[in-house]
Amino acid sequence: MASAAAQAIAVVQALETVLRHDRGRLMAALTHRLGSFQRAEDALQEASLSALSHWARDGLPQSPQGWLIRVAFRKALDQLRAEGRDGEREAAAQLVNELLGQDEPEPIPDERLRLIFTCCHPALDPKSRVALTLRTVCGLSTGEIARLFLDQETTMGQRLSRAKTKIASAGIAYAVPPPEQWDERLQAVLTTVYLIFTTGYTAGPGDASEAEREETRGQTRDDGRDLCGEALFLARLLDALCPAQAETEGALALMLLTHARRAARVSASGATVPPAEQDRRRWRHDEAAEGRQRLDTALRRQRAGPFQIKAAISACQMAEPAPDWPQILHLYTALLPMEPTPVVRVNHAVALAENGLLAAALATLNELREPLADFQPFHAAHAAVLAQAGQTDAARSAYATAMALASNESDRRFLAGRVVRLG
Repeated sequence: MASAAAQAIAVVQALETVLRHDRGRLMAALTHRLGSFQRAEDALQEASLSALSHWARDGLPQSPQGWLIRVAFRKALDQLRAEGRDGEREAAAQLVNELLGQDEPEPIPDERLRLIFTCCHPALDPKSRVALTLRTVCGLSTGEIARLFLDQETTMGQRLSRAKTKIASAGIAYAVPPPEQWDERLQAVLTTVYLIFTTGYTAGPGDASEAEREETRGQTRDDGRDLCGEALFLARLLDALCPAQAETEGALALMLLTHARRAARVSASGATVPPAEQDRRRWRHDEAAEGRQRLDTALRRQRAGPFQIKAAISACQMAEPAPDWPQILHLYTALLPMEPTPVVRVNHAVALAENGLLAAALATLNELREPLADFQPFHAAHAAVLAQAGQTDAARSAYATAMALASNESDRRFLAGRVVRLG
C-alpha cells in the first residue's frame, strides 16, 4: 500500500514537472494542428488525466511529452467524432494515424512564437492578453492567475473563455504576423510581457514584512507565482525563438536592469526607495551587467525603439555615482515622439526639473493635471517638482492627494517621508 502511494505521488510529480516546463510547447503544437485553443486545452487536460493512471501502471514513458501529444490527439479525435464534423474528423484521424505509425515520436516542433503572437493579438484587451499568455505559454492555472490579479477564479475563467471564443469567432490567425505587420505586432507582444513584469514588480514585496521580503526575493518561474520571473522567461523565450530583434533585446534589457534593483526598492522600514537613493550594495550586479550587455547589443543594430530607449534610461538611473540626468532628459526627449503619452510626458517633466528647468516642468505638469487627476504617480511627481520650486504648500497638497491614491503601504510611507522633509 505504501509503495503504491509513493508511486502515485511520483507520477503526479513527474506529470507536474513536464507540464510546468513543456506545457507551452505542447499547447503550441496541439493548437497548430487542431486549429483551436479550446480543443487543444481540452485534449491536453484529458491526456494529463490519462497519464496519471497509465504511468502509474506502466511506468514513465521514454518521452512523456511525446506520449501526451499522441494521447491528446486521440482525445481530440474522439471529440471530433462525437461532434460529427467530417472534414475535421478526417484531418484529425490522418494526424493521429501518422503519429501512431511512428516507432519513435518525432521531436515536438517549437510553435510557441505563433502561440505568443496569437495570445497577444491587438483585438484582445490588455488584461486578456496577459491572462491568456500566462495560461497557455507559462502554464499557470486559472486559479493562480486569478489570485495574481485579485479576481475570482470563475471571473478569470470567464475572461479566458471569452478570449478564446474571440480568437475563434474573429478568425484570428494562429500565425507569426507578415513583415508589414511585424513591428506593430511585436510591440503589442512586448507591451504584454512588460505589463506582466510591472504587475509583479509593483505588487510586491512592498507590503510584506522584511522577513517575508527576504523569503520572496529571487523567486523564479519554477514556483509558478512570481510574475517578474514569468516575464523574464517570456522575454528570453522570444529572444531565442526570434533572435536579432533589437526591440526584444531592449525589452529584456529593461526588465533585467529594473529587476536588478528589486531587492533595494523597499527600505527596512517598508517605504519605497527611488533608484537615486537606493543602497547599491543590494543591487544584483550580475543582472545589471547582463542588462547593459543586452542593451549594447540592441543599440548596435541601429533600429532604435521605445523599449531600447527605456532600457537606456534605466541604465542612466544606475550610473555611477548618481543618475545621469542630462542624458535621461535627452532620452525622454527622444522617446516622446515615439510614445506621446501623458505618462511619458510626466517623466519628461521630472527630467526637466532634475536639470533645473523648473518652469518648463511645472508648465507641462499643469497641462496634465486634468487628464491624470486619478493617476497617483502624477501627483507624486508634481509634488516633488513643486517642492524643488519652493512651493511648499502646493507640494504638501499634492503629496496628500498622492497618498490618498496610493495602492500600497510602501508608497504611502515614502510619500509621508517626503512630506516630513518639507518641514
